[in-house]
Amino acid sequence: MQHVVHPFPPLYDKDSKILILGSFPSVKSREQMFFYGHPQNRFWKVIAGIFNEQVPASIPEKKALLKKHHIALWDVINSCDIKGSSDSSITNVIANDLSEILSAADIHTIIVNGKTAEKFYNKYTRDRIGHEAICMPSTSPANAAWNLERLKEEWGKVLERNNEYKKSL
Repeated sequence: MQHVVHPFPPLYDKDSKILILGSFPSVKSREQMFFYGHPQNRFWKVIAGIFNEQVPASIPEKKALLKKHHIALWDVINSCDIKGSSDSSITNVIANDLSEILSAADIHTIIVNGKTAEKFYNKYTRDRIGHEAICMPSTSPANAAWNLERLKEEWGKVLERNNEYKKSL
């Protein structure tokens, strides 16, 4: 168990409309200094698939994909005690302050990526900012109950409804 501080900034701009929050970056994401860095995490395949885009390989491509579709990314947790990448080991949580994003962009939808992000969002953030979050099934490889097609379908319903995009699965 080690105490880890979130090592990279949120991704957003003034045109962001949807904020997707993970729990805390995995070891691979912390090494890469960017979101969803583990090659088995399906986040980038899900987002690219919903919008009928190429799966981004580089960080600049990932940033461009999100910006094009008005999606901001951040994590609920700013610092915590964690063993490796294990969400179940997280203790001593300090939540991220979302006011920087919420004051800069007209965010109308907040999505949490998985039950751990939902748990910590509801505990530390929801009441402080007064905004409910939609919990989506985790894109983590640990969520084996959901295959890629099911994830794209479920995430697509919310992203379509909230961003008024055509479904393109």
